[in-house]
Amino acid sequence: MPAETAMPIAQAKAHFSDVLRRVEDGEDVVVTRGVKQEPVAVIISMEKFRAKKERKLGTLAGRMEVVFHDDWHMTDEELLAS
Repeated sequence: MPAETAMPIAQAKAHFSDVLRRVEDGEDVVVTRGVKQEPVAVIISMEKFRAKKERKLGTLAGRMEVVFHDDWHMTDEELLAS
């Protein structure tokens, strides 16, 4: 699992070039806010952002079947993106 660094908004803003270098090196940067340092965003690489994740049926797995009729006109990519 890649490293993860948390930093306040002000620090991320002041050292943005460094933040981008860390992200390019595979690190995830969690941007935090306030005294409690609550996470508000995560900066990740474009590679990770674009990675497709397998979608599963979850709690319905094995309990139902999905059937598409012959007149169905949607690509797999359109269905998964919806």
